[in-house]
Amino acid sequence: MITVLFVCMGNICRSPMAEAVFKDLVAREGLSQQFYIDSVGTDAYHIGEPAHRGTRRVLAGQGIQCDSTARQVTRTDLEKADYIIAMDRSNAADLQTMMPRGSLNGRLNLLLSFAGGRHASTLDVPDPYYTGNFEDVFHLVTAGCKGLLAHIRRERGV
Repeated sequence: MITVLFVCMGNICRSPMAEAVFKDLVAREGLSQQFYIDSVGTDAYHIGEPAHRGTRRVLAGQGIQCDSTARQVTRTDLEKADYIIAMDRSNAADLQTMMPRGSLNGRLNLLLSFAGGRHASTLDVPDPYYTGNFEDVFHLVTAGCKGLLAHIRRERGV
């Protein structure tokens, strides 16, 4: 089982969007049985809440189900995940402080590092909680998730 963990700050906008998009992509490829996909936040602001209504609205408009409930990342999450995918550099830095130096090397990446092409100019997925740009974030997340799945398929031979 390949474990993929998406991480943002509050786990109500970007990371549940990435979780839902990635699950949808994996299901379309017939690979759901080979993956465990989850999302978490670095902070405890929204524990127990569903994904933001803007996230749910954009995903529903694309026919993608989102049943994520916000929770905060734990050390166990980080120890078990094969791929830890942060939405921005601040999230990645927060995760690095939780673990012994170097223990996340090779497993922690920024989502947009997999997007390539026209998205290569930025590595941070902007937080739509503050901007309201859920549609724009959806397109960034989708590009990153497609690239991530292609990367995992090459790396793991699935």
